[in-house]
Amino acid sequence: MSGAPRVIVVGAGPVGCVAAAVLARRGVHVTLLEAEPALPRQLRASTFHPATLDLLAELDVTGELIGRGLIARHFAYRDRRAGVVAGFDLGLLADVTAHPYRLQCEQFKLCEILLERLGASPAVTVRFGHRVSGAADRGDHATVTLADGSVHGADFVLAADGASSAVRKSLGLAFEGMTYEDRYLVVSTPHDFAEDLDDLSYVNYISDPDEWLVLLRTVGLWRALFPVGAGESDAEALSEASVQRRLGGIAALPGGYEVAHRTIYRVHQRVAPTFRAGRVLLAGDAAHINNPLGGMGMNGGIHDAFLLAHALGAVCAGVTSADRLSAAAECRRRLAVDYLGRHTHRNARSLAAPDGAARRRALAEMAATAADPGTAREYLLDASMLRARWAMDDLLEEARGGAGAPAGHEVEVA
Repeated sequence: MSGAPRVIVVGAGPVGCVAAAVLARRGVHVTLLEAEPALPRQLRASTFHPATLDLLAELDVTGELIGRGLIARHFAYRDRRAGVVAGFDLGLLADVTAHPYRLQCEQFKLCEILLERLGASPAVTVRFGHRVSGAADRGDHATVTLADGSVHGADFVLAADGASSAVRKSLGLAFEGMTYEDRYLVVSTPHDFAEDLDDLSYVNYISDPDEWLVLLRTVGLWRALFPVGAGESDAEALSEASVQRRLGGIAALPGGYEVAHRTIYRVHQRVAPTFRAGRVLLAGDAAHINNPLGGMGMNGGIHDAFLLAHALGAVCAGVTSADRLSAAAECRRRLAVDYLGRHTHRNARSLAAPDGAARRRALAEMAATAADPGTAREYLLDASMLRARWAMDDLLEEARGGAGAPAGHEVEVA
């Protein structure tokens, strides 16, 4: 296509917004399409890892995002009855990251910050209420088809339209993997559990022979994640009796809990066979989904966005060839399989092991890891996603080196 390089980004969640921001800063004209009529503000992902905060600093949003969240330097593995079993201090990583902590902040706040800036950019067009039903590689360009039947073209399409991605399905790409037997119930309450539990961190993984859980803090709310077994229906799990019973199991509260939000969802480990189909790329949940224990789904998607958007920018600028775009896509897929999937699945198995002896061994191993600064640091390099980010650093720096697409440059791609 002639004229200034153009990319259509599908999905205005954190992955799509980051990709659009990176592309715009590189001089690429971006159209950002979102199916919903306005920015969704559901309480979804709420943990930003050190590696992700380091990347976001490139967009000059980290300071504002930190101002909207809570800094969590420590996190803990607990036993429901015995209390803290293993405590970890991300401050051990202060020599390798500018952000040696997790940031507890809902994902929509990052989208709000980025959309405000994107709206002020002449290179970006944001369209809400534009549902994409599919995309196609046309050889010398790519197209998306909207739900109303209209077709729109660009040099490339980057799809960040979620786990049920219409783009991925339209390309005929499989989404192979597994679905966990348990579902997860997530409940949010303004009650402050720090008043009830000693040494409570902002992020807590709590083991229990009857019902494990994850308990974490966001601004104004505590969120609890519980497993829901096959013998309990969605409606039963979401009922007031179920929610009050589960929260009451953390700490008894006369009169019951105020509940700000409740939802239930199924948990998968799945990945597409490729993240690139010609001029169409997949990122975030459209490309891979994993168990949420460890908070790596959104973070991994943001890492996708940085590498793929920078690689797209370099190709659009004519300073690198399409094989480098393929290399970036394959790098992100490899990390989704070898790192995200493995690490999050291990988290799930440690907390939810059906055998009591296996659970006790897992907790004992975690305690031994936390007790030694050397082994704790090695564990934190994975938990912080720094090691995963380092694995893509060479490709990312190579792609960044091609920043600054000249206006009117025609995209050439093999």
